[in-house]
Amino acid sequence: MKNSRLNIFWLVAALAFFAACRAENLSAADIREPAAAGKFYPQSAYRLRLAVEKYLQDAVPARVKKPVALLVPHAGYIYSGQICADAFRQAQGTPYVVVVILGTNHTRPGFDKIALYPGSGFRTPLGVAAVDKNIVKALLKENPEDCLPDSAPHEEEHSVEVVVPFVQVVFPKAKIVPIVVGSPDLRRCERFGRALAKVLRNQNALIVASSDLSHYPAAADARLVDEATLAAVATLDPSVLQRALQKNQDRGIANLHTGACGEAPLMAAMTAAKSLGAKRGVVISYANSAASPVGEVSRAVGYGAVAMVAEQNIPPAPAFVSPSPEAAFVPLKPADKKALLAFARETLSRLFLTDTAPLARSADAALMQPRGAFVTLKKHGELRGCIGHMIADEPLLKVVGAMAIQAAFNDRRFPQLAFEELKDTEIEISALTPMRQVPSFGDITVGRDGVLLVKDGRSAVFLPQVAAEQEWTRDEMLDNLCRKAGLDQGCWRTGAQFSTFQAVVFSESDFK
Repeated sequence: MKNSRLNIFWLVAALAFFAACRAENLSAADIREPAAAGKFYPQSAYRLRLAVEKYLQDAVPARVKKPVALLVPHAGYIYSGQICADAFRQAQGTPYVVVVILGTNHTRPGFDKIALYPGSGFRTPLGVAAVDKNIVKALLKENPEDCLPDSAPHEEEHSVEVVVPFVQVVFPKAKIVPIVVGSPDLRRCERFGRALAKVLRNQNALIVASSDLSHYPAAADARLVDEATLAAVATLDPSVLQRALQKNQDRGIANLHTGACGEAPLMAAMTAAKSLGAKRGVVISYANSAASPVGEVSRAVGYGAVAMVAEQNIPPAPAFVSPSPEAAFVPLKPADKKALLAFARETLSRLFLTDTAPLARSADAALMQPRGAFVTLKKHGELRGCIGHMIADEPLLKVVGAMAIQAAFNDRRFPQLAFEELKDTEIEISALTPMRQVPSFGDITVGRDGVLLVKDGRSAVFLPQVAAEQEWTRDEMLDNLCRKAGLDQGCWRTGAQFSTFQAVVFSESDFK
């Protein structure tokens, strides 16, 4: 009976799908299946829609009206989804009927033409986005020298695909035109951009150029390189962009592999936008992968959101604080503590529900100061996980998000936290002062000092509150610290090095 019911269910689902295809004049045989679902963005329809909606809720306010074109990134959503949402927020509410997505060529070495997807649609977990075949035909007729109908460059290419779910959420009735721009040949990109503008002139269309920025320098270097690239994009002059990218490459910045992996679609979009009346590009937001709770400071990829518009009077950008290792120490106010706790919980909740995480950005200098921190999870008062980052080299907000993830999933003393446990789990944050080495264990004050012990290549740390909670004397605390480091009890008496720090400790129960 169960098998019969399942068979009937799948038969009904299949009939519904083919009926939808006929209604949209789509053929199931020429719908491009997703290649990046479950890798770059959530594979579940529920998780994917919620991820996009959450990013749109957190997006910067709209500063422009009816953009002609957008620059968006195309990395995994946990890294670049917020910047992509910032860009789409500028176009949200405008009833575009077609969105032209210009992607780059990651998968077909040697392909230097412009591949228009000739099929009927692109599938994502949210459904099938129909392709506007009339626009495809018009482009092939207008620019046969450069354009060809070719599905091969689209098969495994993620730069177009990751943009489609944002289109499906923001413009659910719009059709798409997926295009892979093969190589950054200036003349070809400009020629295609002019042809695209001619075809779209009387269409209610949005052009989206999909490009990440710098690849793999340190985060601070990435920001400097990307600021120059974004300034060049804002000119809407492809030759200015090419010169800026070459100048950045000539600076000899360590590990800078490229300044923009979507240079070709960017140049085409800039040309088309200018031909369609855009006067300037407006930089909406910027971040690099180091701001993600799973990102690395030493190896970053840059992401920018730009709107290409005709209007001139644009409100100023939100005043987010740029991360700086040299930032002055700023005391935490009650509002800052509440914001940090909320960010930690939102990070875990969103990771469970959407496989993504919020971006660590803020206008509050206290949240963006470089500062170490521990995140402690307690379930019904019992320890459930605790991991910290000792060095003051990253923004406190990012550290809190990252350590919340580590405490939930990577504290080897405990099984990974389950979503069902989150509601019963209290979050505690210990924001640290800079660490300083002390001459001997006699300089340690129990209840005031956190302690890092180092001996024979091993180390262990206790937060200031641990000894007080356990009612340990200093000797007992140090004995336990030795055991935690995998050393013999009493190891601290000879040959050990000690560093101390203090912590501002606060938990969710403090604000109930």
